[in-house]
Order: sequence, then C-alpha cells, then structure tokens
Amino acid sequence: MVWINKIARLAVLVALPAVIIACSISYKFNGASINYDKVKTISIADFPIKSTYVYQPLANKFNDDLKDIFTRQTRLQLVRSANADLQIEGEITGINTYNEAVAADGYSSKAKVTITVNVRFVNNTNHEEDFEQQFSAFRSDLDPNSLLPNIPDATIAEITKEITDQIFNATVANW
Repeated sequence: MVWINKIARLAVLVALPAVIIACSISYKFNGASINYDKVKTISIADFPIKSTYVYQPLANKFNDDLKDIFTRQTRLQLVRSANADLQIEGEITGINTYNEAVAADGYSSKAKVTITVNVRFVNNTNHEEDFEQQFSAFRSDLDPNSLLPNIPDATIAEITKEITDQIFNATVANW
C-alpha cells in the first residue's frame, strides 16, 4: 500500500509540470485592444513637414517610428492601400524652439523644443472611432545655443517616441 502512494505521488509530480506548461495563458501588456477578426490591415502615410521650419531628419525618424510601433506591437499587416481597415495620415505642423529661462547676464540659459503633429485616423470597420487630433511633446533644459539642427539626436528620438506612443494609444489602445 505504501509503494502505491509513492508511485501516485511520483506520477503527480511528473504530470503536474506538463499540465502547467500545456495550460499556460498568454497576456500582452502593450495596451492594444484590436479585434483581429475584423481588423487585419493598417495603412500609414508618410507625414510631411508643414511647419515654418523644415528639419528633414525629424520627418524620416517620425515616419519610421510610427510604422515600427504598429508593426511591433500589433499583428496588423502594414499595406499601402486606401482600402486598409485602419488608416493613419497627417503632417508635422510645428517644430519650435523657445527660450525658457534667462540668466543673470540677460541671455537665455535654457531652451525648449516642441514638436506638434496633426493626425487623421479612419477606422473603416467602425467609423465612430474616426478622429482628427493634434499630438505634441517637448523637451526642455536644452543648451540655449542649440538651434534645431544642433539638437541632439537622442532628444529628437525621445520626442518622436512620446508622440508615436500617444498616437498608438489614441488609435488602437482605446484608453
């Protein structure tokens, strides 16, 4: 009788890990709430710069980052068609640098850069979710002598990441 209990315990110890592995549940915490039965494709147009100041590396970085966030965090297929289930288009409407603080000598001691993007979103499976909205982000405490071409690439990357995250959350996260 004792040996039967030992065999039963051994069988449970061997079978339990197999059952746990087979019955795992997978969660993604990227915030996307997409019904993949209805929505399968997305079209993201290149965002041209339509601001007073044109800084071409920003346009390239922003367009690449926006497409990357949707291809990496969703299962949507990126297409170049007007018939896509989701469509995102717009333009970069503002690239501005501001003096933020003045030093004792009367010159600027800190600068701030702000980027603004206008986005038009169309959900061809549910037009109640369509919108046109502006998104912006900024970084401050920059060197006041940093005109836009001299702003560090890391700063531009931080701003574009923040704006693309805002667009992602507004379009597919439904927060």
